[in-house]
Amino acid sequence: MIKQTSDGIIANIKISPNSKKNEIINEGEIIKIKITAQPIDGKANKALVEFLSKNFKIPKTSIKIVKGETSKEKTILFMTTDEEKINQLKKTLE
Repeated sequence: MIKQTSDGIIANIKISPNSKKNEIINEGEIIKIKITAQPIDGKANKALVEFLSKNFKIPKTSIKIVKGETSKEKTILFMTTDEEKINQLKKTLE
């Protein structure tokens, strides 16, 4: 589920660390993101932000994990007002 706010886009995702490759899988209501990094010392969170940054061409500093730092279920804030990036996020994550 994603929601547009004045700060940007908020997305609820489920992360699957220790995967074979980094990818986004849309499973209806749930957006699942597979990350190759292990969930040790925040490595998976760091890899998640890097993957999302590359994938959507948004600076890493504009992507924040607002909820779920130590959980597989996370709430991510993409701080952008660029309509093109917002549309790309919506298309990919909805």
